Amino acid sequence: MNTETVYSRFKKTAARRGAAAFLHVLEETAKVYDIPQGDISYDEMAQRVESWRTRFAEAGYGAGHRVGLLLENRPVFLEIWLALNALGASVVPINPDLRLAELEYLAEHSEMILAIVLPERLQEMQAAVATAGLAIPVTPPDGAFAPAIRPASAEMTVNAQTECALLYTSGTTGKPKGCILSNEYYLYSGDWYAGAGGHISLRQDAERMLTPLPVFHMNAMAVSVMAMMTSGGCLIMLDRFHPRSWWASVRESGATVVHYLGVMPPMLMRAAPSEEDRNHTVRFGFGAGVDAKLHDPFEERYGFPLIEAWACTETGSGGVICANEEPRKTGTACFGRPGKDVEVRIVDDAGKDVPPGTHGEMLVRRAGDNPRFGFFSGYLKNQQATDELWQGGWLHTGDVVQQDEDGSLHFVDRKKNVIRRSGENISAVEVESILGRHPEIASCAAAAAPDEVRGDEVAVFIILDGAEGTRTKAEEIVTWALDQMAYYKVPGWIAFVDELPLTATQKILRGQLKDLMTKTFATDGFIDTRHLKKRKP
Repeated sequence: MNTETVYSRFKKTAARRGAAAFLHVLEETAKVYDIPQGDISYDEMAQRVESWRTRFAEAGYGAGHRVGLLLENRPVFLEIWLALNALGASVVPINPDLRLAELEYLAEHSEMILAIVLPERLQEMQAAVATAGLAIPVTPPDGAFAPAIRPASAEMTVNAQTECALLYTSGTTGKPKGCILSNEYYLYSGDWYAGAGGHISLRQDAERMLTPLPVFHMNAMAVSVMAMMTSGGCLIMLDRFHPRSWWASVRESGATVVHYLGVMPPMLMRAAPSEEDRNHTVRFGFGAGVDAKLHDPFEERYGFPLIEAWACTETGSGGVICANEEPRKTGTACFGRPGKDVEVRIVDDAGKDVPPGTHGEMLVRRAGDNPRFGFFSGYLKNQQATDELWQGGWLHTGDVVQQDEDGSLHFVDRKKNVIRRSGENISAVEVESILGRHPEIASCAAAAAPDEVRGDEVAVFIILDGAEGTRTKAEEIVTWALDQMAYYKVPGWIAFVDELPLTATQKILRGQLKDLMTKTFATDGFIDTRHLKKRKP
């Protein structure tokens, strides 16, 4: 049995790397977070982790427990995660953009027994816990921990299969699903990246990886952190992507690798060309979703390749597909060819394989005896959804792709009922459910409206209960919604209607929403509320 954990891998690398930098905090990030700037060595991080470990152990936290973390991209997130992992406990990373209704659901569904949150979010998290009728202690990271409300498991053996984290991902049929992620999931993410080769070859003990992506998502937490932990490199986590200061951050950090989302290149390409465009040490960028029209121009201007990849929280790196070898087919939405360890099928709606060049849903699994190696362990409290996802022994991605004769895969569209705004997956059903709490909304339907900058924007058709559908009312609804859900889920377009396209059983006809949206935009029937969508402090 493999007994390695994320903590034990970190300890092994720390023993070898010692005084070398594990994290680097840029001045800009230090000011945002009010923390010291500069390097945090492997040795220093190890000392911090052991201090946290002692505190948690003395308070009774350990195997079988889950602890919520709302700490943004601060180093303390990694310190606490590693300390809890050493004790066999799991963490529930919390998106800081989540608001009252979402926090209430997360606290209850995850069964966390402690929440460690930023001081400025303390009251809101306490209110969410109270509304859910839970007795969960909520504390800032510098506060005293209340004793664990139930004892840790004495029988549990901590190993690679032990739950390491519970990450929530937007579903397509309701509230977010909790993805159970094991130590193996995280360890293999580091192993995959360290050994991928080609255009994304990582040099041992030499890379400096800059990421603006949130550590509460799979990419930064499993891919970036584990890649540097495995290869002995240094990670630079920004609080978020800042287009105006991006290149200054790249140069100041000495980054050799940058991670990106598709929304980033268009913003960076808007800047006037400069003699400084190639004044950096970046060897490659790794990410997904770059605009096909901008792929080659970006690489030509800035002098390094953007390596496209495909994965999701459920697949982890066990099912990742990456364009790290030539031909990359830039400019065609190509995200690579399956490696020898990943099997892929492209099927039609009847589940039958389609010939090359034909659009179909992509199914993936691990090659070999264990088709789920490196994938998520399942959805918490939802075996039915887990079984449906793995129907027929293949993970159904919900992504429509086209495969060439040589195996190259090109992204076409999403089959799932999901809105993807600036890299965030948004469940239309979740938006509708939360808006349904508003006392003046009788019913509503959410859909993805095309957006040149963000990919999608949230558009909602609303039937009011007695109120008048005015611009003022639309803005009132958005203001209310900003307290209930993450700002990016809030409607950016609102149309008040008398009826919605429904089935005989009163379910929304999703296919007809696109036609309704096209007509509504053509007749100026939408109220633009995008200016109100701002991240709350």
